[in-house]
Amino acid sequence: MSQVELIDVLPAHRFDEAALACYLRDHLPDMQAPLVVRQFQGGQSNPTFLLETGGRRYVLRKKPPGKILPSAHMVEREYRVIRALGEHTELPVPIARVLCEDAGLIGTPFYVMDYVEGRVLSHPALQPAAREERRAIHVAAIDTLAALHRVDPAAIGLGDYGKSQGYVARQVKRWSGQYEASRTGDLPAMEALMRWLPDHVPAHDETAIAHGDFRLGNLILANDRPQVRAILDWELSTLGHPLSDLAYYCLPYHLPAEYEGMRGLIGIDLAAEGIPSESELLERYCQQTGRAGLEDWHVFVAFSLFRLAAIVQGVYARALQGNASNADALEVGQRAGVLAETGWRIAQQGAEGAR
Repeated sequence: MSQVELIDVLPAHRFDEAALACYLRDHLPDMQAPLVVRQFQGGQSNPTFLLETGGRRYVLRKKPPGKILPSAHMVEREYRVIRALGEHTELPVPIARVLCEDAGLIGTPFYVMDYVEGRVLSHPALQPAAREERRAIHVAAIDTLAALHRVDPAAIGLGDYGKSQGYVARQVKRWSGQYEASRTGDLPAMEALMRWLPDHVPAHDETAIAHGDFRLGNLILANDRPQVRAILDWELSTLGHPLSDLAYYCLPYHLPAEYEGMRGLIGIDLAAEGIPSESELLERYCQQTGRAGLEDWHVFVAFSLFRLAAIVQGVYARALQGNASNADALEVGQRAGVLAETGWRIAQQGAEGAR
């Protein structure tokens, strides 16, 4: 996870490292004293730590401390999907090593996986990468997503990983509720989307393993070539409509580059920078998945913008209450309006508006 900052474990996230070391001696073959623990800096809702022992490196993810919703921060689900994909497919995921569901050991359940060396390039403009490599990186990401969606969940023991139908409708209901719970004022575009989306749920339902947060920032790339070495952060994964993942990956094509932190591509000369267009990536995805085309694309894009706006609004509300995890949460939260307005514009424009 190069380009990701490591810090000393934050006071609020400290745990009994000696108890962890004792436990891992019985569960990790390479475990040796001493065990060095550092924390990955960033906005992960599940605190994430680097473990160094005996010349080997591992990553530990755990639930956050304190009172949380029963269905939130399900590290057990993350471990299950990573393990199933790692054992039964060729998809690039870290090797899942240990799941500990005993909250008494370090305060919450946790799992340990292998550390994967490589690059994390979170902005789709891919400025740190060479211009001639950028197209290939985006294509590799799309090919990886298509490979995930080709996996038969039942064949790898994940047939019960989520409900097989009605994903978009359930998600609209869920995130409408989340938005209402974190409302801080009026966002007319958000309210318009909450009325529009339930009436425009895609008629053709499909089920695949949906990552839920598939973007460049959650991929580890090889240091020396445009290859995906690992897909990270499976916290939102479930059985869902595959096009929701594809639309989420393509959101930068609908967002302005001028907003700091928005990771948009509007305003950037894509051809000059070696970035493929959205239509090129959609065509590649269709080729890789055997699709003749994409139905209701504008609905999936509008839905993805709506969902992201609801998430951002939650960050903003927590910032106003003074308990947000990120220092720039106030600035981040103010982007909810831009996301919602973009989503509503695309919804109104219909099938041609998202291309």
